Amino acid sequence: METLARIEEALAAAIATTEAPGCPPKLAAAMRHAVFPGGARIRPTLSLCVARACGDSDPALSDATAAAIELLHCASLVHDDLPCFDDAPTRRGQPSVHAAYGERLAVLAGDGLIVLAYQTLGLAASRHPERLARLMGTVSRGVGMPFGITAGQAWECEARVALGDYQRAKTGALFAAATCAGAEAAGVDGNTWRALGEWLGEAYQVADDVRDVMADPALLGKPVGRDVALGRPSSASEHGLSGAIQHFDRLVACAIEAIPPCRGSAQLRQLVRMEAERLVPKSWCAQVPGLQRRTQTGMRSVAAANDAAASAASAATKATNAARAGSTAAASNARKSRSGAASLPVNTSTR
Repeated sequence: METLARIEEALAAAIATTEAPGCPPKLAAAMRHAVFPGGARIRPTLSLCVARACGDSDPALSDATAAAIELLHCASLVHDDLPCFDDAPTRRGQPSVHAAYGERLAVLAGDGLIVLAYQTLGLAASRHPERLARLMGTVSRGVGMPFGITAGQAWECEARVALGDYQRAKTGALFAAATCAGAEAAGVDGNTWRALGEWLGEAYQVADDVRDVMADPALLGKPVGRDVALGRPSSASEHGLSGAIQHFDRLVACAIEAIPPCRGSAQLRQLVRMEAERLVPKSWCAQVPGLQRRTQTGMRSVAAANDAAASAASAATKATNAARAGSTAAASNARKSRSGAASLPVNTSTR
């Protein structure tokens, strides 16, 4: 069976388990909406290709691992699109989950997909249960704290962040989990494959930054210009579009170099090259100069808006503190006045 067919079948089987009679129908529909139709499915594809390169000794576990990685990715997209983060109205060419089902069900759908990922992984390990503990640890590190995709999302809430740290956590961590877990599902040490996932994941985030400036939103299936609008860390703003594309090319080259010797190495190298061209087509290079000026102008506008907001917030804070200080002083004076009145001598004589 072809790789994508295996992935879609595994995802369909996993989602079907959430649609039992008597379940909350809107939540079940929201979870399905988050997973289908899919995007490029690059993370599960990478996981399954690594499993095949390592012998694919337990296809059911390899399929479940790939599905779990994709379910976690889909959950992260649901949460990333929420009004408290990107407030994105579309995803993969259709309304985002919160746009279609409301914010409350979107939160629950993302949570449900996270749990479903681990359920899917656990149920598939009956043939090789000794592989499950390592798989669980690898997947958990890719999504949790301190360096998984949860941390990557949290960096957007901090005042300062190093771009590399942000990119490695936001995107690279789950790619590394995909390659390592693919190997571990096949009974092979995953650390041999970690570098491939890390390089490719960082390249994917750089590509996402470039596409946020250059891609057609209709083709991308989601809004563009969000990095500038939200003032997020971005390779395009930090290095310029030309610099970001050059950095992307370097990362792709490092990813190809990191593929260990194996019987499927040629196919893996070809997969990485094809994905790189899909993400950042060579034809885009001619469009860079004009778009570069637009990006710089947008970033200056965002910086000015952020400075104005910070000044307004500072002024409001000072006013609030002054009001509180005045209230505290008034209260203190009132207490002193009451205390003074209470300490006056009382004349108890009966004249």
